Amino acid sequence: MEFLVLFAETNPWTFRPYPGVWFLVLGVGWLGWWVCRIGRRVLPDGSKPVSVVQKRFFWLALVLLYLVADWPMHSIAEEHLYSVHMFQHLVITLIVPPLFLLALPEWLASIVILEGQFSSRVIQRLSHPVVAGVIFNFLVALSHWSGFVRLSVENGAFHYVAHLVLFISALLMWLPVVSPIREHRLSPPGQMLYLFLISVIPTVPAGWLTFAEGTVYNIYDDGVEPWGIGVIADQQAAGAVMKILGGFYLWGIIVVKYFRFAGAERSRRLTRL
Repeated sequence: MEFLVLFAETNPWTFRPYPGVWFLVLGVGWLGWWVCRIGRRVLPDGSKPVSVVQKRFFWLALVLLYLVADWPMHSIAEEHLYSVHMFQHLVITLIVPPLFLLALPEWLASIVILEGQFSSRVIQRLSHPVVAGVIFNFLVALSHWSGFVRLSVENGAFHYVAHLVLFISALLMWLPVVSPIREHRLSPPGQMLYLFLISVIPTVPAGWLTFAEGTVYNIYDDGVEPWGIGVIADQQAAGAVMKILGGFYLWGIIVVKYFRFAGAERSRRLTRL
């Protein structure tokens, strides 16, 4: 019996149920269904509450959220490999939030963001580029503090709350770039500068993890090396995930936006001739 318990604790593929994740995903899925149903009631007859593209963005975001939050990734990230934990953070802050915003129909965004209620004013102020950028980068930096990491691993409730707070801050951070309301976005050059600045701050903890000589997070130095990955190699991989995957992902978006902006400007000049 003791052997089976030890095997379950050290084997990263041991199944662990996470009902909280299941309820969260089902709740978000129900919310998407509710938006379509309400949209048919409040919009003029014949209007589509959401487009086909928005539905695809929504389901892609929901599937990615489930994959990174449930077993086996959740178990591996929380108990074995910090690099997988970093990959989790990358997906729930840089990939899933903009997908959900791209799935959000403009009519619903106008109600939530521009209706003039207290919550709308709070969202507008917190999604200001300077405020949203500072909050997001502060939380990202805080999430690399050793005490934060230890508590996140040891306390499941804190782990979920931390991910939720990071996700909300990421939604606010992405609003100036992919808000469904055009007037709420920065200009294309402003978006490129904004995303570049967002990509700079994480390079500090990424470099720290990559070049640290000793163990940064002792909670992951438990003597278990899944697939032969030691704690130092795991730290270096986590730094690479932040700096290379995260950085190049944001820079790739910047490049795409630059060529789109340049193409639009070129077309505008040609039409004036």
